[in-house]
Amino acid sequence: MDTQKTLQARSESLCELCGAAESLGVFEVPPSSNGSADQCVLLCATCRAQLENPEQVDVHHWRCLNESMWSQVPAVQVMAWRMLKRLSGEGWAQDLLDMLFLDEATQAWAQATGEGESKEAAVRHLDSNGILLATGDTVTLIKDLDVKGANFTAKRGTVVRGISLVADNPEQIEARVNGQRIVLLTQFVKKAN
Repeated sequence: MDTQKTLQARSESLCELCGAAESLGVFEVPPSSNGSADQCVLLCATCRAQLENPEQVDVHHWRCLNESMWSQVPAVQVMAWRMLKRLSGEGWAQDLLDMLFLDEATQAWAQATGEGESKEAAVRHLDSNGILLATGDTVTLIKDLDVKGANFTAKRGTVVRGISLVADNPEQIEARVNGQRIVLLTQFVKKAN
């Protein structure tokens, strides 16, 4: 039996998220699917389009998750969790998300794509005291730092204005010290008041 027929039998030929009966197709649950029915869901064209294009989400369409989140199928649970996480700004969606329990393996699968994590939350630059740093902040060095390649030492207590954050590394910032653009480790700076 092929995957589509298995999914149709499992879902009684209805979308496994909203219950629609038209325009159904197999959707492989990211990030990695082997194409088996265990790693796929049967979705209508509306659900698929909104999952693939987050900017086109109709919040009210997803109230259907109130029922589908209780499915015993892990792939359906994963997709319900991801959509509720995406809509967690809506009170009703956050309430459903708070009620949804996933076992450890299913939760790890649901979180594998980073759904619900904002880019800012993923990379947060914190100073030596754990205070959040932002582009343009002023910091003070808390330790003498030898600057490789520039042949000078940035002295403890040096005030550094107008820092830039290194986008993909939360432990590094860039700043101009003694006329040189250098990379500083966040553990050696504190945010100035």
